[in-house]
Amino acid sequence: MLSGLSSSPSTPTQVAKQHTFPLESYQHEPERLENRIYASSSPPDTGQRFCPSSFQSSARPPSAWPTHHSPSKSAALAAAPGPAEAGMLEKFELEEEAEDSESGVYMRFMRSHKCYDIVPTSSKLVVFDTTLQVKKAFFALVANGVRAAPLWESKRQSFVGMLTITDFINILHRYYKSPMVQIYELEEHKIETWRELYLQETFKPLVNISPDASLFDAVHSLIKNKIHRLPVIDPISGNALYILTHKRILKFLQLFMSDMPKPAFMKQNLGALGIGTYHNIAFIHPDTPIIKALNVFVERRVSALPVVDESGKVVDIYSKFDVINLAAEKTYNNLDITVTQALQHRSQYFEGVVKCSKLEVLETIVDRIVRAEVHRLVVVNETDSIVGIISLSDILQALILTPAGLLTGNPEGDSLGSKY
Repeated sequence: MLSGLSSSPSTPTQVAKQHTFPLESYQHEPERLENRIYASSSPPDTGQRFCPSSFQSSARPPSAWPTHHSPSKSAALAAAPGPAEAGMLEKFELEEEAEDSESGVYMRFMRSHKCYDIVPTSSKLVVFDTTLQVKKAFFALVANGVRAAPLWESKRQSFVGMLTITDFINILHRYYKSPMVQIYELEEHKIETWRELYLQETFKPLVNISPDASLFDAVHSLIKNKIHRLPVIDPISGNALYILTHKRILKFLQLFMSDMPKPAFMKQNLGALGIGTYHNIAFIHPDTPIIKALNVFVERRVSALPVVDESGKVVDIYSKFDVINLAAEKTYNNLDITVTQALQHRSQYFEGVVKCSKLEVLETIVDRIVRAEVHRLVVVNETDSIVGIISLSDILQALILTPAGLLTGNPEGDSLGSKY
């Protein structure tokens, strides 16, 4: 079954957003909204009965949230400090001092807003039943203009995973032989068959989040789990409401940046901050065959490959999203064509590679990546040769998680290879 769901959740207890954020208002972490009542405006009935008990939300239930400001960590320890607690007390005081500083303003902003706050009042959510044929599912992604869809398993009466463009790439990478041999697995397999073959015994629960969880928790979950899409699932009804992405979260934060104190690190350049990847960057050439580019996506676990010409200049970029055009054009049976040939079939107007320099400050980088609505910037030198890549996850890590003392690594995966 394939169903397009339109959700327009609303809540009578939602607090109006404040548009000014003076530093003094962040001396203490804002408390969460308690006992939020979900309105009944969930997605239309699709004939499925959702079982709330089937969903394990990553957020704590509302009853577990404090109704008042909890005592600080240092105050709790200071009440009766023992010999073993003396060192911890000093550590917690240092943490609180950092959180109260100007550098943590974006972190506190994200902790004071909920995932619900950035869910559109009306949006399209495509859901696939796991009994749907893989090929039809990918065609449906193209037809609906979406990059991923939650997977519903009728036997379990629950969401069990996500189908993304990465799955399409993995199928092509695993089963493609030549233009003369049809990819049977893509033509005939159901989603559940592909999941059994690909995941085998490594099935893991779907990573999701409650609409009442903070945006800080959402950013942490996205980067810690090295995922690019986080389903928002109502723990009460079991309905999927929306899919959160790095792009939407950063855009939401950037809308309010002008009303907040500007941390000093926003005026530092990329070189000084060390944000991004600058070693062993994977790239391809205009004449690289598509199948080789797909191999790089799988082996290096990157989401985009800069296209570099003979002189070393960046002339284009081939992303995972571009691969879905193979399904749109029904040309996935011939992956021996070059990247240049494949990019001629881009479904959207391409304005060129969005670049930056290591000498540009973080404030400029954030503004550029949000305005361009891209997932990464290619860092180049004065001759336009590639130096590195800075992604949305790199930026969110620097703005939100690093000030909180959380270092989770690069969600794009390790860069281990060379040129292709």
